[in-house]
Amino acid sequence: MSPGTDRRWLALIILCLGTLMIVLDATIVNVALPSIREDLGFSETSLAWVVNAYLLTFGGFLLLGGRLGDLFGHRKLFLIGIALFTVASLACGIANSQETLVAARAVQGLGGAIVSAVALSLIMTLFTETGERAKAMGVYGFVASGGGTLGVLAGGILTDALDWHWIFLVNLPIGIAVYALTVRLLKSEPGPAEGGRVDIAGAVTVTASLMLAVYAIVNGNEAGWLSVQTLGLLGAAAVLMVVFLVIEARVSAPLMPLGLFRHRNISTANAVGVLLAGSMFAWFFLSALYLQLVLGYSPLQVGLAFLPSTLIMGGFSLGLSAKLVMRFGVRPPLVAGMLFMAAGLLLFARVPVDGNFVLDVVPGSILLGIGAGMSFNPLLLAAMGDVEPTEAGLASGVVNTAFMMGGALGLAVLASLAASRTDSLGDSGDDPLTALTGGYHAAFLVGAVFAVAGAAIGGAFLRAGAPAEMHAEPEAVPS
Repeated sequence: MSPGTDRRWLALIILCLGTLMIVLDATIVNVALPSIREDLGFSETSLAWVVNAYLLTFGGFLLLGGRLGDLFGHRKLFLIGIALFTVASLACGIANSQETLVAARAVQGLGGAIVSAVALSLIMTLFTETGERAKAMGVYGFVASGGGTLGVLAGGILTDALDWHWIFLVNLPIGIAVYALTVRLLKSEPGPAEGGRVDIAGAVTVTASLMLAVYAIVNGNEAGWLSVQTLGLLGAAAVLMVVFLVIEARVSAPLMPLGLFRHRNISTANAVGVLLAGSMFAWFFLSALYLQLVLGYSPLQVGLAFLPSTLIMGGFSLGLSAKLVMRFGVRPPLVAGMLFMAAGLLLFARVPVDGNFVLDVVPGSILLGIGAGMSFNPLLLAAMGDVEPTEAGLASGVVNTAFMMGGALGLAVLASLAASRTDSLGDSGDDPLTALTGGYHAAFLVGAVFAVAGAAIGGAFLRAGAPAEMHAEPEAVPS
């Protein structure tokens, strides 16, 4: 392996480490919420803002972050995002008031959105040969999909061994190292769309639309899905999105050229990504609740319980998935992976109240690990493979937005369904644990339907890359 190749793979590891820091933060805080509430005096309602402030800015700025990367340089925006996230992590870690913590979490979300929006573009630029790109995307897919599990595990360890401040302070050395190594390993290059204008009207309308939609979704269960607040916010988000599309169709330098969606693979991959994220996020969240509330697991035990699926996911993402793409193209592995996920969710839809970890949890986890490991790589390749370099950041922002919105919406809908079914079973006379488990069954079943729908859409509309066009076996990532 040449020094140049070594340098590219090392740069990939640094980019993935920055991405992992962002992914971790979405879940690591969940374990520490009871400690944060007790220490800073949050109410049950206000505590949700520790999570929602992050989601709001993260979801709202993904598209804008990706386009700014195209205009001003992906490396420059990546460094800005890492710096914002790291400084905000310090502010979170030393926060001694509710207001400071929530504000710092919002800045973390902004930094995280910028990093997530341009990281894929940098990887696509580093790896242009098809085999190497498949391998690199597999590494990124593993980090993006498996990081949440590590977040739960790390959150449990840090909160138990130290205190909640350290779930944020641990980001400082990582962020500083990622920033320094990015400066050293990645060349500063102009944005591929340098010289283009920033579409201010488009940026304002789409960011406001996404933020309103995220706010409505994350508060939907509490406010009620048919409440004036939820329907009003979703309606306002829809109106702003229509205004955004009208603006994009008319301006000379649009934030999001609508022609991007004429690429069938991009449109299909984003639709499948919404369904994949919806089913995967819901499984992760609801199975964690099942393990904690029904089987009585501690937060640390929950993190350990997810290790089988994470390790299998890693095996596929870091090698097997790339080989499947090289041999069969992107469509067959994606469809097969989504069907494995559906099978795993169906197994979870029958877990009993007195479930056994080995017999009732592990089989479904294994199938979900295989499915996610097979699916993420071809999905990312399909979403990013057809775009011009000048639109790579935008395409990255779009696919990340699809994952974000799909995950948030899928989780909200399935959590609401689980709660409704639990209440119904409780009213019918079932004991609390039986009713709770029955609610999870309903949600897992609908999650399986999401996965099957994703497989059907991918199988019907995705244009499969011809394996014969793909180059030789990708080189292994150096250890």
